[in-house]
Amino acid sequence: MLIPLQQVAHDDHHQYLRRCTLQLDNWTTYTSGLRKYLPIMNSYPPDLLVQLSPVMFVAGLGPLQPLQTPTPPTPQSPAVRPQDPFLTLGNRLKDALLSQRAPAIWQPDKSKTFQVVLVDPDVRFPPRKVAPAEDQQFFPTHSPLSPLTPSSPLYPDGLIAPIWIRKHTGLVPSVFVLFKRLYEFPRATPTSPLEAPDSEHERDREAEEKRRDAELSAEIAQRKKSTNERAIKLTVVLMASRKLLDDPTLDARLTFIRRQSGLDPRAALFVLSPVSQAEIGDFVRSLQEALWEPAVEYYTNHSKRVRRKRNRHSQTNQSYPMPTSPSGPIARPLRPEGWTVRYEYKMACFAEFRGEDEVALKHYHDAYANLQIMFGSTAILPPRTKRWAEAKVLADCLSLKICKLYLYNNEHSLALSHHSMHIRKFADLSRGWGIGEETFEFWSWLARQHRAFAELLEQGTRTTLTIPTYLPSSTSAASTVVAQAADSQRSVVEMESLRTLGLNPTQALQHPGFYYFMAARCVENRRARFLAALENGGPNSTASPGFANENKVDHLTVILELYTRAYELFKKYSPQSGANLGRQTLWIAYRIARTYYDSGKFDMAVKFFERIAKTYRRESWDAMLQPLLKTWYACAQQLGDMELGVQLLIEMLAHGPTPDEEDPDAIQEDLLAVFRSTVPSKSDAPLVVDLSDAESLFDYSVIFWSPEVKVDERAAYQITLAVPSHVHISSLPFTSAAVYITEDAAPIIVRHADAKSSGDHVQEIRLGHSDYDALSEEHPVVEANLRWPPGSSIIFTGSLSSARPTTISIAKVVLTLEEASWTVDLPITPSASHGDRSQLPRWLTAVSPAKFVPIRRDSQLPMSSMVVKLRPHVIRVSISHIAPAYLGEDYPIVIEVTNLDSKELDVAADALLQPTEIEGATTSISHDKEIWSNLIKGIAFGKLAPGVSAVKTLYLNSGVAAGDRIIDLSIQSHNTAYSLIMESPQTPNSPALNTSDTSETLRTLIIPTADPIVADYSIKYKRSPSEQPGLARLETFDSDYWDESVGGVAIVNTVWTCTGPHGIKVEDVKLTRGDGMFARVTGSFLDNDPSDLLIEWLPGDQFSDEASVSFVPDDENPDVPIAGPGVYEISWRRILSNNELGPLAKSVFQLPQLEPPEDGLVALLDVPTTANLHVPIPIRMIIRNHRPTRSANVVVQVEFDATDGFVLSGLRAGRVPILLPGGEEILTWNAIPVECGYTKLPRIKVIDRRQRVIAQPGASTPETTSADGEGELVSVVDMRSDERPAVSMDGTRSSTDLGKRPNAIDGHGSTEITILVLP
Repeated sequence: MLIPLQQVAHDDHHQYLRRCTLQLDNWTTYTSGLRKYLPIMNSYPPDLLVQLSPVMFVAGLGPLQPLQTPTPPTPQSPAVRPQDPFLTLGNRLKDALLSQRAPAIWQPDKSKTFQVVLVDPDVRFPPRKVAPAEDQQFFPTHSPLSPLTPSSPLYPDGLIAPIWIRKHTGLVPSVFVLFKRLYEFPRATPTSPLEAPDSEHERDREAEEKRRDAELSAEIAQRKKSTNERAIKLTVVLMASRKLLDDPTLDARLTFIRRQSGLDPRAALFVLSPVSQAEIGDFVRSLQEALWEPAVEYYTNHSKRVRRKRNRHSQTNQSYPMPTSPSGPIARPLRPEGWTVRYEYKMACFAEFRGEDEVALKHYHDAYANLQIMFGSTAILPPRTKRWAEAKVLADCLSLKICKLYLYNNEHSLALSHHSMHIRKFADLSRGWGIGEETFEFWSWLARQHRAFAELLEQGTRTTLTIPTYLPSSTSAASTVVAQAADSQRSVVEMESLRTLGLNPTQALQHPGFYYFMAARCVENRRARFLAALENGGPNSTASPGFANENKVDHLTVILELYTRAYELFKKYSPQSGANLGRQTLWIAYRIARTYYDSGKFDMAVKFFERIAKTYRRESWDAMLQPLLKTWYACAQQLGDMELGVQLLIEMLAHGPTPDEEDPDAIQEDLLAVFRSTVPSKSDAPLVVDLSDAESLFDYSVIFWSPEVKVDERAAYQITLAVPSHVHISSLPFTSAAVYITEDAAPIIVRHADAKSSGDHVQEIRLGHSDYDALSEEHPVVEANLRWPPGSSIIFTGSLSSARPTTISIAKVVLTLEEASWTVDLPITPSASHGDRSQLPRWLTAVSPAKFVPIRRDSQLPMSSMVVKLRPHVIRVSISHIAPAYLGEDYPIVIEVTNLDSKELDVAADALLQPTEIEGATTSISHDKEIWSNLIKGIAFGKLAPGVSAVKTLYLNSGVAAGDRIIDLSIQSHNTAYSLIMESPQTPNSPALNTSDTSETLRTLIIPTADPIVADYSIKYKRSPSEQPGLARLETFDSDYWDESVGGVAIVNTVWTCTGPHGIKVEDVKLTRGDGMFARVTGSFLDNDPSDLLIEWLPGDQFSDEASVSFVPDDENPDVPIAGPGVYEISWRRILSNNELGPLAKSVFQLPQLEPPEDGLVALLDVPTTANLHVPIPIRMIIRNHRPTRSANVVVQVEFDATDGFVLSGLRAGRVPILLPGGEEILTWNAIPVECGYTKLPRIKVIDRRQRVIAQPGASTPETTSADGEGELVSVVDMRSDERPAVSMDGTRSSTDLGKRPNAIDGHGSTEITILVLP
């Protein structure tokens, strides 16, 4: 934007103002950028609303002239002169500078950017003071725009003028940037590289450059002088070529220019060469950042100056002397309150220039408060004067400024609160000024406020403003919400609202559409007041300027504009549910349609009415739909659309008269008048008025007496057409009623016949019986009275039957109206209803008087339809089995099906085995050698003639665990001689579905399962008497070598008990060996003769077997039990009730796990059971050390007694070699019996003298202990009765203390070893 300002004569102020006015005409270029965004510019001066930002004047970027210096002739000249790179640089700089910040109402950006104005280098600033006239030499000088200057537009009592804002945004900058071209002397082109520089050329260059630099310095100094008068920062940007930047004399030239021109040492001189567009952007940003602080300082100095004036004015509290006016007496000066408003407004503007929104907001508030004080006194601001109007505009603009600054900080409730307070206060003031709610001026001002606020919000939402959403929050989240509010530094009002978890609607900021809607409502009131004044006003009121201006306003166009904008914004911000609009949005659309109707655009109104009525009908908004229908009907009358008018009148009849209508029959009389006075556009076809989506004339209901019947069985039905008491259609000429059972069938016709009224409100019309399969045939015509007084009912009764299964319902009833040339069909569908749908349906039982029976039915069985079903098949299903089922057997289940029907049936069955919840249980079901784990389908019984039976057997096999098994049986029967096509009941016109005569019978079996045989085990462990093999025995290295000397023998005794309620016949019992790495079966009683077990086992019988198992310990996993090395297999058959045997079954019993007790140091004594007198017998003792880590130092002593009956030869007392862990030692004696009978052997005592070492905490040496000070006694075991109990079934080990068992000797003679000595 280029603003050339001419030279201003300081002595002629009038000439100055006239020239300023001419110069500021170009300000429309600036404000047009604002007007294209918001229509609010048409109501208020844009200068009072624009967002203020620091102003930068940029000069020297206009058309640059090429340098006029003589150039030496060249032999060749180019045909086309290349473009000057500095012209391109200037254009790029202008684009970059002007794009930094565009003038706008909403601009919360706080970046360090300037509003750039392009000016001429010789631009002059307006004078700060105006020289007084010759007769006013002794008065102080003031600003040309001061109220104290007689030639000022504010003289004598004006507050502030928009031209003051224009002065600081377009006439006076905060910084001045001057672009100049640095002179470059043309360099001589040497003819040869060896040619020496021309000294004369260099002297000419230096002289010319010095002269040009001096001229440039003088020009800059002159510009510096004008900017210093205004305290404006001057910055010079010198444009030079890249070649000049490398010149060593450049620094000296720049220093000379800076000193000669008097430029500041900081941010006052820049050098720029032609660069790319990106580098130009970086330069512009760095230039603005460097000049930001001087600009802020400039506006800060202005604020300080204004603040001093305000403080001085408030301290003196005196008025300035007013100069005399040549045209009359001294005018009334501006009051102190006005000066306060003026100064506060100026300080707010300067704070806004600096970007200090909080400071600006405070000063705007103070200015607004003082302005309110001035409006409160008619002596200060008389109503309806020029100053009063200017002050009102200023107050409105101040209010918008305050709201905008609140919104910048997201203080939505404060912005809305101030907006509401402004409207409330000025509404109160307007009543005192005589322009209250009864005048169009008041509503005009109120509409302007709402519209301005809406446009401000709309402009904000396009950039950074976010309209808050007020969703309900849970009580548990109250503390979180309050904490978040405190973190974001919200206002006190918002904090209190959040603490109480409530919201004041007056503090809830809405989206802009709401305020556009409020503005439209105000314009409607404005138009109503204007029309009332136009109708009732006298010539004085209608001739006033305000009335004349109001008469030029097209109110309906303004209303349409506002409503349309509100409609668009409500659609944007309202939550959408499918294609449905919000109710407020529809209400706005209705107001738009109503406005179109008032403006005579009936076709547009009808389009809106069609869209709105769909939702109002669907949601049953009768109170809003009735006035809409009336206006819609009026539009149809104006458009001459008689068919639409008839449809609307019939729909209006369904709603009944409104409370304000005196004649309830007026609507039907209007309808009859239309029939008699008009003709339809198409006379060859009836007019169909479908009210399926609208309110129906009748309460329509269809009731079938029974929800379902069998084929060829009659079903009674009743069709009720009831008229509500508020609907008046008794005069409508209904000529016939057609009852359609289906859409395509021939209807049952009821003709109207005049009959004497009986006075009953219920009339019955009997339609007779109809065959559903012969509906295409014509039905006899029935005659009856088809007139409905208010609150009366006509009930059509009849019956239906069908020879095939289907679903029967009544499709519709069509009533026909005939009058003059009009024929109107009214289809009544099941969806039509007026009354309470929750009321129970009623069945008419008597007419005079009318009696009804309520029908109660399951909600899943509809009243309005009936299902025709085939008759079920008659079959008998019997299931036999002998419970309980045994585990492991194929349990037979016999299913017998008998056809008791009169027709041949094809029977099949499905068996579903339900999953069991028993842990580890297995179950299967089989038929015809097919085994399934869950389901068998299609068990065919074949075609059964009447009276014929068929039997099938299923086999249930259960395993692992006993418990109940559940089987679901489904027996399906099909009539092979019956086949038909049934039409789909949901969509009668859809393709038909193939069906057949099929029935199903369900049975559920719960079969208990028991274990036929239960096995109990007992285990005893014996030590092996075998000697350990020597190290030199080679067979120990064989893979199949078995060394039982380190293990022992387990005697497993198994007892089987027959626990089932039925006996079994055992056919085979065997022990299948499964020798493992650590155990193998060495013998069993079954190896000799198992025939004793192959007999019948009755309930409670017990049988046993004993097996010998040799085992060796697992050294790697000593705590893991040894698996049983075999299984018992018992094959058996169930003994049935007729002494027959069932199928062969097998029970398997796994040998138990072995957990032999552990040994330490033990002495095994092997002696014979009997002896002969005086015949020597051998006695052997094996001492074994099974300790894993300790060795043994064993001492053996034989203690004799006088009562001993034996004489021993052998070791009496001695020490056995050291026994390492796992080692053994064998000692032998010869004993000679000297007495007969049970004779006691001498006592053999074994002692381990290896002391046990126990480490004591804190002791330097370990402590040794022994049992009795001489050593630890070792148990001596008699091998003849060596038995150790097994681990108990609950997993706990038995005691291994051998000294407490009768087959062990503790070394003290507590147990004696005796031998039977024979003579």
